[in-house]
Amino acid sequence: MDVGHRTNEAKGESDMKAVAGKKRNFNRAKIWQIGFFAANNTATNAYMFLMMNVAYFATGVVGLGTVIVSTVITGSRIFDGFTDPVIGMWIDKTSGKFGKFRPFMVGGYLLMTIVMLLLFFTNQLVPDAMKLPYFIGLYALYIIGYTFQTAVTKSGQSVITSDPEQRPIFSTFDISMTSIFFAGIGIYLANYLVPKYGGWNSEALFYEFALTFIVFSGILTTLAVIGIWSKDRPEFFGTGEVVKITFKDMWQILKGNRPLQMLVVAASTDKLGQQVATNSIVMVMLFGIVIGDYGLFGVLSGIMLIPNVIIAIFGTRIAAKFGTKQGYILATWASIAAFVGMFLLIVLGDPGAISMDNWGFMTISFVTLYVVGNGVRTLSGGLVIPMIPDVTDYETYKSGRYAPGVMGTIFSFVDKMISSLAQTVIGFTLAYIGFEQIFPDVDTPYTSEILWVTMFLFIGILLFAWIASLIAMKFYDLDKEKMLMIQNELQDRKDEVLAKKEKAKENQ
Repeated sequence: MDVGHRTNEAKGESDMKAVAGKKRNFNRAKIWQIGFFAANNTATNAYMFLMMNVAYFATGVVGLGTVIVSTVITGSRIFDGFTDPVIGMWIDKTSGKFGKFRPFMVGGYLLMTIVMLLLFFTNQLVPDAMKLPYFIGLYALYIIGYTFQTAVTKSGQSVITSDPEQRPIFSTFDISMTSIFFAGIGIYLANYLVPKYGGWNSEALFYEFALTFIVFSGILTTLAVIGIWSKDRPEFFGTGEVVKITFKDMWQILKGNRPLQMLVVAASTDKLGQQVATNSIVMVMLFGIVIGDYGLFGVLSGIMLIPNVIIAIFGTRIAAKFGTKQGYILATWASIAAFVGMFLLIVLGDPGAISMDNWGFMTISFVTLYVVGNGVRTLSGGLVIPMIPDVTDYETYKSGRYAPGVMGTIFSFVDKMISSLAQTVIGFTLAYIGFEQIFPDVDTPYTSEILWVTMFLFIGILLFAWIASLIAMKFYDLDKEKMLMIQNELQDRKDEVLAKKEKAKENQ
């Protein structure tokens, strides 16, 4: 669709600074609303983390092979990507009594909860011939529920606030909650759950794991619904003018929106690297085998909580001042520096000397690099999320289409196609060095093959991802100045639409 009276091209960009400098009364949110809504991402991260460990359950409890499980998870993630456009279109067509976004948040949580109860409490009880198809079916249902709720994290931000200086605040809350979550889960797993049950291959471990996360995610989902409640209304949808979106429009959006394309490249490669590097199997290999002290993983998870929050606050303030794009680039360069440092330290030094009981050069250096590295890596990943409503608003500015659900799920579709490779990369890499039936555990002997595979999975893939992201950002032009111009233009259009509606009411 073309917007005849005011298009991006018709206005030109020579007056960008003058337009961007005009201060407007943007749609702004209360800080607590942004914070509560950010809990939606942590709620889905909880279920995602639970399912990141499903490979241990499927192999050690259900009895499926490592390569089979890895392949199934990859195939399910591809299915996940194909569900995104359908659900995105569904979100954009929804605008009922309970709003556009809240039904998908609640529905997604309930569907995932049902799946978790069936998967972890009944999969091992079905006949052997049915275990694999039963596992696949439940995993597919989990994906649908997960997409329901995660699509809202990306699309719902467009109604929470339109102020470019306020949008990075979402990342402050999101990164802080993510840091607290992963710090807590590291302690929970390494210092409580795994020691309690003597390893990952325990049925009872997954009973407790699943029930704990169901309650945790439910609390966060409730907070997120409260946070978006007052904003989930038609007057906050785009310019206030209804534009029907079709499947044909989805291709036009992806083909014609360069910032969306570049953000997809950056975020999807980052996510692939992060999902591989943070996988519990990789953490077991790094801490339990290479370093020789899996309990250190839990200790460091607790230590890095406060630094992560400080880095998040400092980094998002930079993003608010200079633009989200610039903040993301700086965080990516810092991540590269920290992880290259860790690689050199582990390969050239003695990782066995890293211990909380031995505060020498190796321990101090590793702890510093690990804490800072994880902090800036989390920051770079967190800053991607408020860039999604930016590309959504850019599309409305450019073509008149307001399609937050479609925009968010187009982003997720390509993102998941690439990140779906994570478990397969881990599974086939480990199978190559002999782990074909069961994954390495904390009692697996150290070998040089495990060292190099761990470095490849923990650091190598991340470095490739960050280089791809920096190249993509060269072609992503939605800096702070341009976003201010776009929001001012959209506000002008919204004012015109409201004026027309008021005039129509007067003439009735």
